Amino acid sequence: MNLLKAALSVSAMTLLSRVTGFVRDLLMAVAFGAGFAMDAFVVAFRIPNLLRRLFAEGAFSQAFVPVLGEYKARRGEDATRALAARVLGSLSVALLVATAAGILAAPWIVYASAWGFAKDADKFALTVQLLRICFPYILFISLTSFAAGILNTWGSFKAPAFTPVLLNLSFIAFALFAAPHFERPVVALAWAVFAGGVAQLAFQVPFLLKIRMLPAPKWDPKDEGVVRVLKLMAPAALGVSVAQVSLVINTQIASFLGDGPVSWLYYADRLMEFPSALLGVALGTVILPSLVKRHHESDTAAYSRLLDWGLRLTVLLAAPAALGLAMLAVPILATLFWHGEFLKHDVMMTRAALVAYSAGLIGIIAVKILAPGFYARQDIRTPVKVALATLAVTQVANAVLVPWLGHAGLAGAISVGACFNAGWLWWLMRRSGAYRPEPGWGAFLLKIGVALYLMGGVIWFGAGSAGSWFGLDALSRAGKLALLVAGAAGAYFASLWLMGFRLRQFSRHES
Repeated sequence: MNLLKAALSVSAMTLLSRVTGFVRDLLMAVAFGAGFAMDAFVVAFRIPNLLRRLFAEGAFSQAFVPVLGEYKARRGEDATRALAARVLGSLSVALLVATAAGILAAPWIVYASAWGFAKDADKFALTVQLLRICFPYILFISLTSFAAGILNTWGSFKAPAFTPVLLNLSFIAFALFAAPHFERPVVALAWAVFAGGVAQLAFQVPFLLKIRMLPAPKWDPKDEGVVRVLKLMAPAALGVSVAQVSLVINTQIASFLGDGPVSWLYYADRLMEFPSALLGVALGTVILPSLVKRHHESDTAAYSRLLDWGLRLTVLLAAPAALGLAMLAVPILATLFWHGEFLKHDVMMTRAALVAYSAGLIGIIAVKILAPGFYARQDIRTPVKVALATLAVTQVANAVLVPWLGHAGLAGAISVGACFNAGWLWWLMRRSGAYRPEPGWGAFLLKIGVALYLMGGVIWFGAGSAGSWFGLDALSRAGKLALLVAGAAGAYFASLWLMGFRLRQFSRHES
């Protein structure tokens, strides 16, 4: 299997997801702006989304995939299928209980996650209503992630990568056709979350049937494999929850900054998730099963080369993405979101958050490469310790930056924490001896720096002043932005090609 080709296929599916996600966000910005109703939905959706990252794509995946990969490599498919059945049974029971509890406890959850909303009874009540509709999403998306873990272990990456598109399509359909029929149109977005979760789960079923890995759930919490997954999940949940606690704290702080900051941070985060998912999630998804395999084969050299490959691709692709987002923040935001209720002021406020987020993009993506290096060895505790320290660093950064930069300080603190997290994980991986950088990193970084300088020059001379973009019509903004992006990307990759970079240098085959 060509890992670069697999990563590109995941990136292609992710790109489709992000494009439909931008259409979704555009419709939401036009219809709901960045005020009262949108703030309520953002908070309501963030909570099950937080749990998704905690249980589905976070702790569960980190614990389940390494154990599943070990069973497949050492015990065969029958034992692996039996493990999947028992894990599915335990997971389903836990999710049903958690979903019911979340619906019942919705007022207390909203109070804990957005205390500032309690000052406005109507805003608080709306958020509770939206949360109760959204909460079952955690059930559907966790089972979807269970299916994705199996498919990825079998080398099937495209289908799991495509499933987020279905959530976006659900948002688009409900925003266009259902919203006008609700007394409060924003309620349609909550039902879109519910329907999207159902669609994502249903989509995976045929692919599981194809590889004969759709077992009937079996309740056996004392099974050896289930116990191992649960033992790994405990520290993994702590590690992932630490990262999410930081986001909850940020939401709490933003809720006290008036109407707008919660939404500004949301839209900036959505743009940041584009390269983060396109690069980080794609690389992390395809690299983990291979790292698990190399670890169980005791091939330390191949294990190290895999990590080095992932880190080089991270720098190669994340660095220009970060520079582009920072320098083109106003053109991107004005083109995508400056419509309807999303005002010029909202563009400039979101720009401040986006620039602050972009400073941490390389760190955010590097963590998605380095952390799987520990998970593959079933070492969850080390990333957890680093995550705990990262939380402390992030809150210190909040205390310093928020009084100075307001809501942009919250984004800046996330960036500081991400860089700290990545740097420490890198150092620990090196100290353990599991990772030994391949020769040529100095020359590699120098060439990247030259290419970034040329790329920045193209953007600097081509973009003009931020204010000039508000004088263009929508079509002109889109056309100019497309030319700028093409020119900047062309300058970056052409200069690298002239300095000797070739795509085949980053191709990597795994059996």
